[in-house]
Amino acid sequence: MRTLIATRAATLALAAMGLTACEDNGGSMVNSKICYDFRAPAAGAPAVATDAATPVDDCVRRWSYSLAGGRDDAEVVANAAIAACGAALTRWNQSSLNQPAQDSNGASAETLSLDTGQPTNALAEHYTFAQRQALLYVIEARAGHCRPPPVVKGVPAGA
Repeated sequence: MRTLIATRAATLALAAMGLTACEDNGGSMVNSKICYDFRAPAAGAPAVATDAATPVDDCVRRWSYSLAGGRDDAEVVANAAIAACGAALTRWNQSSLNQPAQDSNGASAETLSLDTGQPTNALAEHYTFAQRQALLYVIEARAGHCRPPPVVKGVPAGA
């Protein structure tokens, strides 16, 4: 009898441990090890270092998570997220236009993509970055059954 009780207790404990990475989200499970936590950082938390891509990445993540529940293909949802973040992408592009694009001789420097080796420019690379991140976040949100960020006036908070 003790063995049966111990076996059942161990089974329940293992089941509970298996669910510790997940939360209940209205009947579906949320994988907190995959999902991004949109809650504001605690007061006194150190500031996160940002670069010019951070506002675009944050916007794309928020919109991707918000739209991921749709039934469209992931690529369609990712493109919608990028469209919603057009202003952030435009600001990033405008800031890069102010950067010199010349070599030491004053001639225009040709830029090669680090991914493909093909000629490219900053604006094309910014869009490619946004596109890849959006697709990643849509798939991430779907795979983890992640909660979207809170919505304020029809827009994901912080976007």
